[in-house]
Amino acid sequence: MTQALSTHTVVAVIGAGAMGAGIAQVAASAGHTVKLLDSRPDAAAQAIKGIQAQLEKMVAKGKMNPDAASAVGARLRVASHLADLADAGLVIEAIVENLPIKQALFAELENIVSACCLLASNTSSISITAIGATLKTPERLAGLHFFNPAPLMALVEVVSGLATDPAVAATLHATVTAWGKTAVHAKSTPGFIVNRVARPYYGEALRLRGEGAGDCATLDAVMREAGGFRMGPFELMDMIGLDVNYAVTCSVWNAFFNDPRFSPSLQQQELVDAGFLGKKTGRGFYDYREGAEKPAPSTEAAQTVPNDIVICGDSAAAAALALRLSAAQVSFVRTPSVDTRVAQCGNAVLFVTDGRTATARAAHSGIANTVLIDLALNYQQASRLAMSVAGQCDDAAAQATTGLLQATGLKVSRLADVAGLAVMRTVAMLVNEAADAVNQGVCSAAAADAAMRLGVNYPMGPLAWADQVGLSHIRDVLIHLAASYAEDRYRLSPLIARHVFLGKKLHD
Repeated sequence: MTQALSTHTVVAVIGAGAMGAGIAQVAASAGHTVKLLDSRPDAAAQAIKGIQAQLEKMVAKGKMNPDAASAVGARLRVASHLADLADAGLVIEAIVENLPIKQALFAELENIVSACCLLASNTSSISITAIGATLKTPERLAGLHFFNPAPLMALVEVVSGLATDPAVAATLHATVTAWGKTAVHAKSTPGFIVNRVARPYYGEALRLRGEGAGDCATLDAVMREAGGFRMGPFELMDMIGLDVNYAVTCSVWNAFFNDPRFSPSLQQQELVDAGFLGKKTGRGFYDYREGAEKPAPSTEAAQTVPNDIVICGDSAAAAALALRLSAAQVSFVRTPSVDTRVAQCGNAVLFVTDGRTATARAAHSGIANTVLIDLALNYQQASRLAMSVAGQCDDAAAQATTGLLQATGLKVSRLADVAGLAVMRTVAMLVNEAADAVNQGVCSAAAADAAMRLGVNYPMGPLAWADQVGLSHIRDVLIHLAASYAEDRYRLSPLIARHVFLGKKLHD
């Protein structure tokens, strides 16, 4: 079993910004002497003062022993020059995201540190292979991608470039694990795991908004209250900064030779060009200026509870609706489902979306009064659900279905009749991207799921979510999206197709 670096190993961190300071705090808290270096005068000293202030707050809250906090603070040292790092056994770079500057730094370090010193970059987007290309010993360089704030976020991506020695990656993995982090191995490809797999969360939301499916507040509410995500995509982009989010998307898109799966959004570009960058500028998708009110999500007006409710089959959606109706003491009957329908009332028939529009599904099935509901992380616990209505559906049928859903205690948001609705198409695309990362050897299935849960706080790992929904259903959604848009953006990952044919789950 690979051993972590001893706590007697001196760790050097270059760059005393938020990430560098956070990494220094993590390493010092794990017992290492840490040397912090920054090219800006007094920046390292100020960063250490900031770390000590954070430690004092933890002591005041009873989260840390005073002696332990003092010990951590005593292990933090200011380095004035690169030559001061000669005794380091691990150097972590956390400077500006610029390839030539990083290459020059590591080339200089090679002439200062010992031959057994490990080198790591905290880059979130630059190729580790490219950073190491100009080094004499690129095999000792790997990526250690921490997430902000480093002391709180559990995930670290350990990224191997083409020349990285597997033993170096294994040692770094063991080391950050000993530091209390969850480490995942990744290959140096654009976006690594998290920044690559997360692109559909933003991209599909932007497309839905662009197609008039719903406004930002409604789409955010659906993703939170049905999908179980902590933040909706638009409020999250505003928090990250639209310029930052847009730049990452463009970087991944360019690095994948303009693959349409990662295409940037003109909507987002317009906001960036206007200087509407989100919370930090007071305007983004939402208005944060003084006196501005955040818009409420669109919620359907209350409808009469139908008296002829039939719950069909035993799917997750059908079972949850039955339980919720029973809890609300609303009468219904149960029958088998002959065509994947979930429920019916009057002339209306309710299905979970399979990636087609309700209008297309009604035309194919001959059921004019077709109503679709979106995916929910947990239909029994969801507080809101999105629905769409076929163009052929009459108003009475749409109102009856709304009344049925409201009778279960759900708030209902009616979206325009777009393919795949909101949660379902987003989750399907997240699954597809994670599956492709696994298929291309970027990471394991377990690493992909852990990275998305811990790196961006998704309620489930995408591949585990696919196994819960049913992989064949995810496949059908993606195939129907591809047919609906006639775009390579929605092409099916070979890994999904193969596992469906084999009758296996993605974690099998």
